[in-house]
Amino acid sequence: NVVIQFGSILAVVVIYFHKLNPFSPTKTEKQKKMTIQLWIKVVIGTIPALIGGVLLNDLIESKLSNAYVVALMLIVYGILFIVIEKRNETREPKVKRLSQLSVKTVLLIGVFQIMAMIPGTSRSGATIVGALALGVSRSVAAEFTFFLAIPVMFGASALKLFKFGLAFTPMQVFLLLLGMIVSFAVSVIAIKFLMKYIKNHDFKAFGYYRIVLGIVVFLFFGIQALFK
Repeated sequence: NVVIQFGSILAVVVIYFHKLNPFSPTKTEKQKKMTIQLWIKVVIGTIPALIGGVLLNDLIESKLSNAYVVALMLIVYGILFIVIEKRNETREPKVKRLSQLSVKTVLLIGVFQIMAMIPGTSRSGATIVGALALGVSRSVAAEFTFFLAIPVMFGASALKLFKFGLAFTPMQVFLLLLGMIVSFAVSVIAIKFLMKYIKNHDFKAFGYYRIVLGIVVFLFFGIQALFK
C-alpha cells in the first residue's frame, strides 16, 4: 500500500514541478531563494513524522490496524473538519501564502502528521486539519500538505522496500508498477479537483463524508462479526 502511494507523490512533483524547482531559469533570484526556503520548511515539517515513524510504526501496525480503529478515526477527523471549519467562518486566516509559514507552524503541522500513522486518519486529512486549526488558509494548507508528502512517502516507500528485502517476483513488480501508475493518474485528477474546489468551498463536505463512511465501515464489520 505504501509503495503504491509513491505514484501519488510523483503526481505532486509533476503538477508542482515549477513551484518546487529552485533552479528554474524562469525564476528570479528572489523566487529561487523563496523556493529553497519552502524546501527547508518542508524538511522541518517532516522531522516529527520521521521520529514518530521510527518509534511508533511497529506498535501501530500491530495494535491499531483493524477496521474499528479505521472507522473511529474516519468519524473523529470528520467531526474535526466540521468543527474547525465552523470556527474559522468568523476568523481571517493568519497565513495566506506559503512564504508566511513560520518554523513553529510547520513543526506543529508536522506533529499533526504523526497522527496520520493511525489507520483511517489520512495523512493529508491530519495535516490539513492541523494547519486549519493553526490559522492557515485552505489553499496553503492543502499545498503544504502535498509538499510534506514528498519526503515522507519517498522515505516510507524506501523503508518498506528495504524491510521486504527487494525480493520481488516479476508479477509482484508488475503489480506494484501498475498500482503506482493508477495511483499517479487518479492523484493528478484528485489534486487538480481539490485545489479548484477549495477556492469556493470549505472542507465541511469532506467531514460529513468521513462521518458517513466511518459509520458504514463500523456497521459493516460489526454486523459481519455478529454472524461469524
